[in-house]
Amino acid sequence: MTQDMAMSPAGENSKDGFAEATDHIVATCHGLRVPGSPLISDEDARWIDKEGYEGHEIRGAMHVTTPQDRVLELGSGLGIVSGAVALNCQPQAVLSYEANPDLLPHIRELHRVNRLEEIILVKNAVLCGPGPRPALIDFNIARDFRSSSLLKRGKAPVQTIKVPTDGFAEVVAGFRPTVLLLDIEGGELSLLRDADLSAFRAVVIEFHPGVYGDEGMEECKNILISAGLKPLESHSTRRIWTCTR
Repeated sequence: MTQDMAMSPAGENSKDGFAEATDHIVATCHGLRVPGSPLISDEDARWIDKEGYEGHEIRGAMHVTTPQDRVLELGSGLGIVSGAVALNCQPQAVLSYEANPDLLPHIRELHRVNRLEEIILVKNAVLCGPGPRPALIDFNIARDFRSSSLLKRGKAPVQTIKVPTDGFAEVVAGFRPTVLLLDIEGGELSLLRDADLSAFRAVVIEFHPGVYGDEGMEECKNILISAGLKPLESHSTRRIWTCTR
């Protein structure tokens, strides 16, 4: 994939207006420098500094990723998880998907200040399972970007937008990832039901029982186990698993 494929019109327009505050570093996470952003409060910055922000996911991903790996991330957020993995583990490549176009300029700025542009490619799209898929899919942007999701959760979203789609199987075949990082706010259940996980030797996943209940979380776990992926006790919790074969 080329860098041009990762660009979205919304992300590019936002980036132009984001340039002024780019070099103000507000936190550091496992050596990753986090630039200032309207999306990061002072409390968030302190939490990132203490390595508490997505702490289990980051530590699990860093534990299983090696320089021989290719990492596929679904749900980039601000890019901190895959950024820390890329900086510390130096995988061959990282392909990161984020459905919210408003986050792309912030993600790319984090990549820029940490000189990760050659390792990480971020794309504004949603991955879908096998079979016919729409060219565009609804995505619900919440007031708190961390709650944005394919699913309508709780209060009505601030905005519902159309986001491009890619096929999960086609991306896996083309990119050849060996590690999967998955945090898509409840969308993981439907994806896992249809996904072929045989390409992955490790998966780091956050479950969202608040969306699909404990039964849905158990279904996710059973799918992973049936695929030969078992959690590492040292890097897993009830809601976050680091799995290996």
